[in-house]
Amino acid sequence: MADKVKRDEQNHLDYIENKIKEAAKRAEEEAQNARKNLKIIQKDYYNDVRLRETTYSGLMTTSVEIRQKQQMMQQREQTLFFAKELSRLLKALAKRPYFARVDFKDSDGENHSIYIGLASFTDINDTDHYLIYDWRAPIASIYYANKMGKVSYHAPDGNESVEIVLKRQFYIQNGKIQTVFDTDQVVGDQMLIQNLAAHSTSKMKSIVTTIQNEQNKVIRDVKNDLLFVQGAAGSGKTSAALQRVAYLLYHYRNQINSKQIILFSPNQLFNDYISNVLPELGEHNMVQMTYDQYSNHRVPHLRVNNLSQRFAIDNSDQVHPIVNLKNQLQFFKMVTNYAESLNHHGMAFRNLIFAGKIFISKQKIHDIYYGFNDNYNLENRLAATKQALMKILDQRIKAEMKKEWVQRAINDLSKQQLDMLQATHPSEFANPDHEFKFLAKHIVAGGFRGIKREIEHELFLSINIQYIRMLKAIKQRENLHSFGISDHEWDKNIQKLMDRIQNGQIPMCDVSPYLYLFDKMVGKRGHNDIKYIFIDEVQDYTSFQIAFLKFEFPKAKFTMLGDLNQAIFTHQHSNHLFDDVKTLFDPEKVRMISLNKTYRSTKQISDFSKYLLSKDSKIESFARNGHLPLIQSTNSEHAVGLLKNWLDNDQNDHETTAIIGKDLPTCRKIYHDMKQSKMNVTLIQTENQRLVSGTLIVPAYFAKGLEFDSVIMWDASDKNYHKASDRQLVYTICTRAMHRLRVLSIGKISRLFDGIPKQLYELKR
Repeated sequence: MADKVKRDEQNHLDYIENKIKEAAKRAEEEAQNARKNLKIIQKDYYNDVRLRETTYSGLMTTSVEIRQKQQMMQQREQTLFFAKELSRLLKALAKRPYFARVDFKDSDGENHSIYIGLASFTDINDTDHYLIYDWRAPIASIYYANKMGKVSYHAPDGNESVEIVLKRQFYIQNGKIQTVFDTDQVVGDQMLIQNLAAHSTSKMKSIVTTIQNEQNKVIRDVKNDLLFVQGAAGSGKTSAALQRVAYLLYHYRNQINSKQIILFSPNQLFNDYISNVLPELGEHNMVQMTYDQYSNHRVPHLRVNNLSQRFAIDNSDQVHPIVNLKNQLQFFKMVTNYAESLNHHGMAFRNLIFAGKIFISKQKIHDIYYGFNDNYNLENRLAATKQALMKILDQRIKAEMKKEWVQRAINDLSKQQLDMLQATHPSEFANPDHEFKFLAKHIVAGGFRGIKREIEHELFLSINIQYIRMLKAIKQRENLHSFGISDHEWDKNIQKLMDRIQNGQIPMCDVSPYLYLFDKMVGKRGHNDIKYIFIDEVQDYTSFQIAFLKFEFPKAKFTMLGDLNQAIFTHQHSNHLFDDVKTLFDPEKVRMISLNKTYRSTKQISDFSKYLLSKDSKIESFARNGHLPLIQSTNSEHAVGLLKNWLDNDQNDHETTAIIGKDLPTCRKIYHDMKQSKMNVTLIQTENQRLVSGTLIVPAYFAKGLEFDSVIMWDASDKNYHKASDRQLVYTICTRAMHRLRVLSIGKISRLFDGIPKQLYELKR
């Protein structure tokens, strides 16, 4: 029976592949014809312009024909574009046309059989006949239902009920069905184990063939303004998020494009790691950046701590109450209230300087700014002030034009300079006086170009002074003692901040409030064109940062993904993050989904790792067996030799191994020692590097979101890891391992491993 099923399915696959080849041939022919026609039209276009441009009637005829030719060129270019896109799609389908089949009965009792793949494909001779359905199509959602029998799906005309009678899964390679089996689950364990057992690569792969029921809920949610996904390490949060981007681009294909979706990821290394997923699904990548990149771009004249520096600061024994306050939602509200008060008083201005002298004093600007009606908001007030300052500038330019130095400057102009200036005038001058005024204005306005630029770019405002003023005002307006902060500590922190800004630096905890205050000062309303924001590793964001992003992208729906057990930079804050964040959205449009089953690691690694968490864990391990984790203590003399033995074994098994150290200085020391021992390793020390195969040495904060065949946790000694806050870091390191985990301690093993049952690991001393 099984052989007959496989034989019949192979015959169907051969039929589909022939149809794909037929479509690919036609698409290539269309592309070639479009290229050929485009060249002909381009040639005629230039010939026609040259032939008729010498007569008036010829010019008129040519202008009409040019428009016609341009339209024809655009049509051919569009045809060529679609033909190329179709060829690209068919090329992807040819490798693996589909991965599932579903048989069902509709509400009228009629039987149907559909095949599901990366993209829809119709018979070229009958475009209403779907040979393959896109996994994102409404009907395809029944495949991801976690049951057989009666299910419903959202069709364009409303809910449709069907009865599933068969779910069949395929593993296809090079046009041959390698595996075929029927299942009553979303994805059978056999297929999932086969996918999970594969070796890691330097690029994340699509999970479209193995999407689980809970992941499918993440992917297809279109109702909520905030989708918050709390997922265990290795539960497929990021994979589901990327499939979600592909789904949204399909679902809203005539309304949004990939440039209207932004993914904030933990680091550039991670951006590179996930860069192939959407192209693999036939979509263009969304905009990708880190929060640091976004904020640094906004403050180019101030240096912000990088990841390594942040890790050193945030992993100190205690987060200072001032830093804690600046990270909170309460502080966002304090900044908001202060900014709104600037509409009535307190705005800081700078003198506009020209030739070393005050051109417009800050007092004059102050008087203009606050001279408008009380019904002006900050945006209107600033726009009106700029208009008034431009008027003052124009008056000064007119007065300056009458001075003798201007006449001398005009007389000194060379013929070439005169010709260049006169060429910018749209018509001939009415008289010499008109020409003089034109040239004089050019010369004088050029001298005042710097002042004009300062007015246009609001450089008469001083965000540095304003931010310090705000901090001083908060001491008067708020009860800082309720946050455990004394007046003396606050004043001392302000002075320290002033010194740092003077030296071109700003702490990470001040960047977001600084930018938010500036945006409020200038009346910025945010980027309304962005429709979706994704935040990965959200547990390392502060409530202030998220509130700021909500302000920056007011029209966007947010998808936030994280594991509160993996907070590296915000341990004290992460536990109540969701409670804070959901207050920023309509409560009727907030949804939280928990992904508790972990798929990345073997059952042995998952069971071991979850005991590292201090509270009761709901993490479920997927039943994929492997080696027990190994904990081994040694001394510094034998540590590198032990590493070498382990790495030799990993290379024999063709595994990619990551040696994960606590921080960059530690990793540099390991790298130096291993190089001296003639070992071939790669040190990841900046987020702009790319992952490569082989053996990597990675600081813990760069490893977030990544996975490796084998992980060696370097120096898990009690000296290195003993604080409660280290527990989340240790958990993050251990859960990067897919198949093998070794924990190496130089000296006494960290107390954080004491709570793990001894039968869950192998211990060597």
